[in-house]
Amino acid sequence: MTLAEHPGTYMPGFGNDFETEALPGALPQGQNSPQRCAYGLYAEQLSGSPFTAPRGTNERSWLYRIRPSVRHSGRFKPVDRPWWRTAPAIDDHGLPLGQLRWAPLPMPVEPTSFIDGIRTMTTAGDALNQAGMAAHTYAFNADMVDDYFSNADGEMLIVPQEGAIGVATELGVMDVAPAEICVVPRGMVIKVTRGAGVDAARGYVCENYGAKFTLPDRGPIGANCLANPRDFKTPVAAYEDKETPCRHHIKWCGGFHVTELGHSPLDVVAWHGNYAPYKYDLRTFSPVGAILFDHPDPSIFTVLTAPTEEAGTANVDFVIFPPRWAVAENTFRPPWFHRNIMSEFMGLVYGRYDAKEEGFVPGGMSLHNMMLPHGPDAQAFEKASTADLAPVKLDNTLAFMFETRFPQQVTRFAATTEMLQDDYPDCWTGLERRFDGTP
Repeated sequence: MTLAEHPGTYMPGFGNDFETEALPGALPQGQNSPQRCAYGLYAEQLSGSPFTAPRGTNERSWLYRIRPSVRHSGRFKPVDRPWWRTAPAIDDHGLPLGQLRWAPLPMPVEPTSFIDGIRTMTTAGDALNQAGMAAHTYAFNADMVDDYFSNADGEMLIVPQEGAIGVATELGVMDVAPAEICVVPRGMVIKVTRGAGVDAARGYVCENYGAKFTLPDRGPIGANCLANPRDFKTPVAAYEDKETPCRHHIKWCGGFHVTELGHSPLDVVAWHGNYAPYKYDLRTFSPVGAILFDHPDPSIFTVLTAPTEEAGTANVDFVIFPPRWAVAENTFRPPWFHRNIMSEFMGLVYGRYDAKEEGFVPGGMSLHNMMLPHGPDAQAFEKASTADLAPVKLDNTLAFMFETRFPQQVTRFAATTEMLQDDYPDCWTGLERRFDGTP
């Protein structure tokens, strides 16, 4: 089927080897590159790993398309996108070190597309060395119609917060609503539109420069719970046969470039392989927690992890705090006060986060960089310290973290926007001395 006929169906499983065709017989059987492909298509391989990567991490897909992708790029010219930054990016903005929090960025007034509505909040690591990440927020009110985008610097994890979006990729279409996420592989061409009936959409993007996201090892948890592989959905083949002027925008080594085309680059009629986009409904995450005492480490809520060569130390972890029961006895149930070698960028999709009573609202963001102390605000501490410890359902809440081993550098935009909450550190001023040394 074409993009316009997209049926909203998906293939289940994480990291599977999929095969799908939009026209009957378009997918070759028994070989990858026949002398002549059906329907006059071109065979092309898209590799997400080196050819010689071990089988467990080797990723590639074979695409059967109307034109080879060399026809989807021509003479490029540079484009200035000052609000989308790439690591290393250390801006001289004068904002001192500290715990930071932002109110939601407003929706745009002028027509703004997804790629025009990206604002980088933090960068970490070095994209040229394929290490680190960037945390962005987006807000847009106009569809990408004749504009297409691919990111050679990293894969993109998109977290809608307000308004559903449509993400049309070379390999099919994903409809993604708040409480869902999608992941677009490095280098894959996309265009992003608003969902049906949506005037404007807002959310977050984690741009992962390092090893691609995968499921975390469950260890002693065993074979089930957390994010189960069957709940990840990859789109079926759908193509766009459009012969009108179009523009292909590429992000490469932190720079932006555009080339003019006379057709759509989303022209893959059939494909097979394991290098593919996917979506995931965060409501299918099965939390595991303490059922007797103490609050577990937040790593127990990891949905996806991008590993490094150092075992147990992530380039990026994507962690969520979903609805769940709190039942621990004789326990301070919210997250405890702590300092951490990892750096935490946090967002709130909806509801209230249990460690903050005020100020952290849906669409907002916070940053707690490595070794900076953080934890419940004074009101949340007092409430949790005196609460009746009956079982309590934490409901209508969904927060997340982009957590990385690298320090996250704040961009000039993030440091100077009026959405920065200068009074954020004041939320802890009520934590007065309680010590009583008498027996």
